[in-house]
Amino acid sequence: MKLLFKLQTLKSLWTLKLPNRTFHGHPRLLTSDVYSQYEPVRRGKQEIPKYFNFASDVLDKWSEIEKAGKRPSNPAFWWINGEGEEVKWSFEELGFLSRKVANVLTKVCGLQKGDRIVVVLPRVPEWWLIAVACMRAGIVLIPGISQLSAKDILYRLQASKATCIITDDTLTPAVDSVASECQFLKTKLIVSKGSREGWLNFTDLYKNQSADHTCVKTRIQDSMIIFFTSGTTGSPKMTEHSQGSLGFRPLLSERYWLDSTPSDVIWSTADTGWIVASLASVFDPWVFGSCIFIHKLPRIESAAILNTLCRFPIDTLVSAPTLFRMLVQNDFSSYKFMNLKHCVSGGEPLNPEVLQQWKSKTGLDIYEVYGQTETGIICSGFKGMKIKPGSMGKAAPLYDVQIIDKNANILPSGQQGEIAVRSKPIKPLGFFSGYVDNPKKTAETERGDFYVTGDRGTVDEDGYFQFIGRDDDIIISSGYRIGPFEVENALIEHPAVAETAVVSSPDPIRGEVVKAFVVLSPTFSSNDLESLTWDLQEHVKKTTAPYKYPRKVEFVQELPKTVTGKIKRNELRKKEWGRM
Repeated sequence: MKLLFKLQTLKSLWTLKLPNRTFHGHPRLLTSDVYSQYEPVRRGKQEIPKYFNFASDVLDKWSEIEKAGKRPSNPAFWWINGEGEEVKWSFEELGFLSRKVANVLTKVCGLQKGDRIVVVLPRVPEWWLIAVACMRAGIVLIPGISQLSAKDILYRLQASKATCIITDDTLTPAVDSVASECQFLKTKLIVSKGSREGWLNFTDLYKNQSADHTCVKTRIQDSMIIFFTSGTTGSPKMTEHSQGSLGFRPLLSERYWLDSTPSDVIWSTADTGWIVASLASVFDPWVFGSCIFIHKLPRIESAAILNTLCRFPIDTLVSAPTLFRMLVQNDFSSYKFMNLKHCVSGGEPLNPEVLQQWKSKTGLDIYEVYGQTETGIICSGFKGMKIKPGSMGKAAPLYDVQIIDKNANILPSGQQGEIAVRSKPIKPLGFFSGYVDNPKKTAETERGDFYVTGDRGTVDEDGYFQFIGRDDDIIISSGYRIGPFEVENALIEHPAVAETAVVSSPDPIRGEVVKAFVVLSPTFSSNDLESLTWDLQEHVKKTTAPYKYPRKVEFVQELPKTVTGKIKRNELRKKEWGRM
């Protein structure tokens, strides 16, 4: 019934049916406006338009369908803060307000197509207005998590050459402390009920702007969003995505992981700074006219999550395994979910026992997804698929996922190797454009005809992939990617630290946490190691984003090293995980 309704509804939006193209039994449908105005190009078997803009070609079309009474009455955007405040926007209201914001960015701030803007905001409605306004104006959005330190902000502003930053009261002091070192930064906007010297008040500005704005014409390959992603060495890299890789990609890959319809309500708990927020709280639900539900959630707490699921008609919950680990520890006898039907987990492996506990307490399965900032989701489970505990599903549409060896040879099922995606001769549409200003790092992601993820895994005879571990030293704690180099840099600044190595350590709730092995400086003397541990943790919190601090610290006489002097992090990590 839902599928029939979806197809009938989307005929107004997508009227051109490509011949002989079906996916999971659903006809391939594309925007008629895209094809009537612009000459399409072909990427392998994929039909790709030359020009595309998610705001005008998707969101505005849903607004037209909505005004014609051909979409369910649920809102396009639904926000609560847990304190009684609530915001609901239809697609028409979203369009009206986002055009006002687009005028703020272009007329007041003077931003032009291709300019970059750093936006560091928690889960507040303004973030979504700014994101859509950037699409309308062709401005490149650079989202950041709200826990960034002054040092993090300085690096991002300098590296990106962003000319504008938007944040809230919490981070304005940090921005002001580094703004003088950012030669490209011209405008600062604050989302606040109050005012601050040197800042424009975003809320006051957009409410007084005209809603008359014409969406710019953008090419499918035009830059849309840049994410800063951590690596094992060096500073975070700027991972660039285009109108095609984020906006047009779900039109081709269809309903595979969210499997949403215009009547569904989707809730993702991801921080606005991560690509999961863009995938699960912007592009993939809105392509199919679904309602995006947001809870501000200053803190992730079991009671708040469970009560929200009981009070609101949420169909799909998307979150990290950490959340599900927390939830299954609760007594569910007093909770009855209003409408929950579909649960999705991603960001790190899901423990099979958590999956089983969730099933026994709720009657619902948890479908795993796997991907990276560079690729989006490349493996997933989907509704109706048999779930194999410990597996992250099958290759997602558009992606030819394989397990390869160091010479880029495809390995047989059951044999462990590196998870890779075929990227030649045709790069998949959902892939990032590259690391900005870093062609060397971009080239290093390729091996033979494949993009290599740096993760190891296996695939069985049925095409189910299993995650084994990372080839690099990235730590994923509660879904947050943490580069050990950043934590080590912070620790080494402390006078007590001579050397340090940071690795992952198992944790029953977060999956894994940051652990630091520390060699003390010869000039430092203290018998109170407990106090020193606390001091080092606080130092890291102040030096970099607080979530990166080492929750475990072990003091050692020396670190294991190679002949050339490189620290053997693998050895430390294996010891920590009990594999030696």
